[in-house]
Amino acid sequence: MKRVLTVLFATGFIVATLAGVSAAAYVVAGLAEKHLFPGASRLSNIIFLMLVFVMIIATLLTLAERKWSALMQDRVGPNRARIDLPGLRNRSLAGIPHILTDVLKMLTKEDFIPGTANRFLFKLGPILAFAPVFALFAVVPAGPSVTVFGHRVDMVVATPDFGVLYLLAIASLAVYGTALAGWSSNNKFALLGGVRASSQMISYEVALGLSLIGLFMAFSSLQLPAIVGELGLAGAQASGQAQYLWRTEGAFDFGVPAWGFLLQPIGFIGFFAASFAETKRAPFDVPEGESEIIGYFVEYSGMKFGMFMISEFVEVVVLAGVTTALFFGGHHLPFGGEWLASQPLMQEHGWLYGTLLGTVFWVKVVFLIWVQLVIRWTFPRFRYDQIQTLGWKILLPLALVNVFVSGALVLWDPSLRALAVVGMLEIGVLVVLTMTKKAEAAEGGAHGAHGAHGHDHGHDAHGLPSHASATSSH
Repeated sequence: MKRVLTVLFATGFIVATLAGVSAAAYVVAGLAEKHLFPGASRLSNIIFLMLVFVMIIATLLTLAERKWSALMQDRVGPNRARIDLPGLRNRSLAGIPHILTDVLKMLTKEDFIPGTANRFLFKLGPILAFAPVFALFAVVPAGPSVTVFGHRVDMVVATPDFGVLYLLAIASLAVYGTALAGWSSNNKFALLGGVRASSQMISYEVALGLSLIGLFMAFSSLQLPAIVGELGLAGAQASGQAQYLWRTEGAFDFGVPAWGFLLQPIGFIGFFAASFAETKRAPFDVPEGESEIIGYFVEYSGMKFGMFMISEFVEVVVLAGVTTALFFGGHHLPFGGEWLASQPLMQEHGWLYGTLLGTVFWVKVVFLIWVQLVIRWTFPRFRYDQIQTLGWKILLPLALVNVFVSGALVLWDPSLRALAVVGMLEIGVLVVLTMTKKAEAAEGGAHGAHGAHGHDHGHDAHGLPSHASATSSH
């Protein structure tokens, strides 16, 4: 019971903090537009969205991942670091002091550079690994466009016409960071890790791009704000994922929204899997497999090593944000969005409306971050050939088929309802395949093989003698 209450309190605290920071972001953006110059809110958005939200969440993830892995593995987790102050000496403070110790260790540890390394490229590697990932969030809309203090505020840093192409282009630059880190170290193990990382990232970029083509055709845009869409208020037509495929009549809007994962479930799975592989985290972490000692940044120490580490957690946050915007409606509610926006209080106080939907966006992001942590600590590391097989022989053909099927359905029914029906059928098939146990599926084959050979020589399914298997079960 105590653990349940702790989780509920932590969840409430996280949601309240997200709401508070979202409100501050809208108020500061409105003040910047009012007292500085048109477009000044974009500068404040850089501070709040990229430095506050992304960097602070990524920093806290260094602790959250260790706590969650401890929970899944039935361990205590980080609790040894203490603050030497009265009343705090014997308190673990949920492991939060470990964040401070990590920062101090990275900043004060010796900055070692191998004597035979290329010094310029060796120093450039961590920058190229971190900067492109950090810049990706610039085109992700984290809230609705509202009027604050009489000025329009867009909760996004930039809205280029080539929005998603910017994501693909900048994300590909991270390959140079891993390649240079492995090559410039002049270490054979680091070079092997860099080659593995580069080939893995390049392989999955193909499937990643193709998995989004169906979404582009459905919404006829490459801009993330256009894909997220706007509500149909005052007689206007709803657009993007804000529109309903089917809805009920009445003051309170309720129906099936045109969210990306309903229209493109295959595209969502391909994009999420390929993006997860791009982060090089387990089960796709062969470039830095600890058991093989081939990490491409094996020669790095101090804050350079810390930049490689924090870039992985920034990738987790950015992947969750981009996935939310593309496939889960961005800041939109699944229903009731038009009713909420039409309320006099929301129309009078735009910052309040923006705060509510901005909190919705960040709650979705936190949920997808949690999903990534679950995957990270559930699946074992894939073999290198399995990773290449998944990228080239499974995800790529699925993405190609999805492009042709999606294009045909959009041409046949521009209302996207036919695409949604096929998408729901695909989700049903995926659920059935996921819920089907491997033992049940192979039961018929196992009985057939037993009948053909007559006996199994006393070995279990793992190839061990039956008595050894029974002993190990105890």
